[in-house]
Amino acid sequence: MRARVPCSRRSRLCAAGPRAPAPRRRQRGVAIISALLVVTLSAILVAGVLWRQQVQIRRIQNQHLLAQAQWVARGAVDWTRLILRSEADTAPTVTYLGGIWAVPIAKTRLSDFLGKTGERQPGEGAQTFLSGSIEDAQAKFNLRDLVSVPAPGALQVNQQQMAVFARLLALLGMDGGLAKTTARQVRASLMHSATRFQAPIGNRLGSAGEGEQPQPGDTAGGNSFTDQPGLQDDDNSSNLDTAPLQLTSVDSLLNVPGFTPDMVARLRPFVTVLPTQTPVNMNTAPAEVVAAMVPGMSLSSAQALVSRRQSVFFRNAADVQLALQGTGALPPGTDISQIPIDVTTSYFLVHGRVQHERAEVDRTTLIYRDPLTHTTRVVRVHDQL
Repeated sequence: MRARVPCSRRSRLCAAGPRAPAPRRRQRGVAIISALLVVTLSAILVAGVLWRQQVQIRRIQNQHLLAQAQWVARGAVDWTRLILRSEADTAPTVTYLGGIWAVPIAKTRLSDFLGKTGERQPGEGAQTFLSGSIEDAQAKFNLRDLVSVPAPGALQVNQQQMAVFARLLALLGMDGGLAKTTARQVRASLMHSATRFQAPIGNRLGSAGEGEQPQPGDTAGGNSFTDQPGLQDDDNSSNLDTAPLQLTSVDSLLNVPGFTPDMVARLRPFVTVLPTQTPVNMNTAPAEVVAAMVPGMSLSSAQALVSRRQSVFFRNAADVQLALQGTGALPPGTDISQIPIDVTTSYFLVHGRVQHERAEVDRTTLIYRDPLTHTTRVVRVHDQL
């Protein structure tokens, strides 16, 4: 039989109402939320790991493509050296703008080159493009010429070349007095460099710059005394702690007091820095450099000479002398052997661009070609990635 609840107890249960939900339901809801949080956190962590792995894979691929592009650029430089050597074997005494070296290469697919050189794999070089040009480095004024080496280890400011640089600055609308400051800066930077023992490249048109005797007050390294006004060593350049950095490019002029980025940009087409003293090639030099090299020559006369040179290039010193006399810049009977000019070149700048899929390499290479053996060697390389 069913037990009967007393009325007093029954009334209390009735008054209390329905029973509260069991605690297990609350625990079950908390467990579900915790599981969702764990799954979300795990997904975030896994996604981060996968993203980092993808980035690392992409980075390795980019490094691989860049290495391939650099090797292609290296091969292009070797091909350029072969062109320079073969042309020197054909015309060893003259370098002019009509040579094959002066023909620029437009953007060309690498597979087109490989197809002409022999067998190649299908699709090889299809995503690689080459372009570039060769520039005559001796068509510009060489800042290294501001300092001559009359004896091993002795450095002398070259008064003639300093006057040339002053005329070039004046032609470009700049202060010619900066030539003296630049010459002293170049001399000070070379005092502790091994290049001060290098001999200049010979001038086929004369012997200017060779066998000069050092002048008092204008030498450093071998002799440190000075008594020539305007060229005293008041900058204390003989001290190792204050010696300026050696000029390696036109941008190094920014270290010379008085030069600004705008001035350097204007000088860039007409000025360069080479390891040794070099003459200017009259077959390739622009009118501004020609006018600066020949004392008393106007810019209009130099432009007329450059225009004439486009049809007939200079083969020797006699051609240059006749052309200068024809413009009226050189009086008859003047010896041009005292002017550091030439009709051939030993230094070339090779500008090349390689595009290999996503990788691009802009490479500028300075190449030296021996005037006797016609062998070439790479002097320095500058990459812009």
